[in-house]
Amino acid sequence: MNHDHGMEGMAPPPQLTNGISGMHHHKKMMMHMTFFWGKNAEILFSGWPGMRTGMYAVALVFIFVLAFLVEWLSHSRLIKPGSSNVSAGLLQTFMHAMRVGLAYLVMLGVMSFNGGVFLVAVAGHALGFLLFGSRIFKKNTETEMSSYEKNSDLPPMSC
Repeated sequence: MNHDHGMEGMAPPPQLTNGISGMHHHKKMMMHMTFFWGKNAEILFSGWPGMRTGMYAVALVFIFVLAFLVEWLSHSRLIKPGSSNVSAGLLQTFMHAMRVGLAYLVMLGVMSFNGGVFLVAVAGHALGFLLFGSRIFKKNTETEMSSYEKNSDLPPMSC
């Protein structure tokens, strides 16, 4: 039985030798589906950070800063009392879009399944919450506010 499906005259594809096909030299990285440790990972962008330790460190700092900024935006008060509803609404919408976008970038970084990326994402969220969301650095008058008063311009994150 012929299984060529009308491709009798076509040449077979070139044979792969050590991952090289013809003149193209593509280095393929395997996508991990379980957590792994090491600097050889792809985080957010194809080929980034590559195989260099310095670039991996930059990628970890980048994910940490993104997570930290998510917490800062979640607990910041940038809208001045008495500002118009239109300007306050536009600023609030922009802040919400930034927070969601940054949170998705952190999520995509963690989806690289690299243990270091996971740890710095958690550390960035934790330090951001410690500095901006916890009671440690708040004045006594801020902690004694009634429960219905807002502590930030944005509502809590929800998944």
